[in-house]
Amino acid sequence: MTDLTPYLPQLAVAWTAYFIATASPGPAIIAIIATSISRGRRAGLALASGVLTGSYIWAILTASGLSALIRTYGEALIVLKIVGGCYLLWLAWNAWRAARRSEETYRAQMAAMPALSPRRQYLKGLGIHITNPKAIFNWIMLTSLGMPPGGVMATFIAGCMVLGICVFLGFALVFSLGPVHRAYLKSRRAIEGVMAAFFAFAGFKLLTTRL
Repeated sequence: MTDLTPYLPQLAVAWTAYFIATASPGPAIIAIIATSISRGRRAGLALASGVLTGSYIWAILTASGLSALIRTYGEALIVLKIVGGCYLLWLAWNAWRAARRSEETYRAQMAAMPALSPRRQYLKGLGIHITNPKAIFNWIMLTSLGMPPGGVMATFIAGCMVLGICVFLGFALVFSLGPVHRAYLKSRRAIEGVMAAFFAFAGFKLLTTRL
């Protein structure tokens, strides 16, 4: 069994960095908040679970040597960047359309529109995170802090799993509360407009940033 004591300072630093990166506003967090306050707890938790799954897919791939594959197949990362940027711009367009609707139109469309199933919300969250190449580099940075493979790396990823559950599912639970939902309805158009601008900025930055 691996003695983790010598690696506790490195693990603490890595876990702190992961928590800050995860809890900071980004496409995944914004999508979780928007879904939770507009569609409720079940939808928010489903989307958050998809984001969480995407995060751990990148974690496992990175710990398994993804950085070496990236150096070999850099073109695949460029394709992923384009797909992720276009997906964020599509989310921005949908949010902008929602912001332009009047309250009467919005309520009528929400009543007539079938809600996405938990499975589709889950896949939406997975798509948001799995198509974001910045997540790859975050995990490469975190897993390159001098921790050896094996028990130490497994402990690090397990700790990140716990933190991810607390952050992603925590946001979904908090923002699906009744008072939060009512506050959203009062300022829906402004919130949707801000989300549209954020997704558009994130998508444009992803498409134009050199990786």
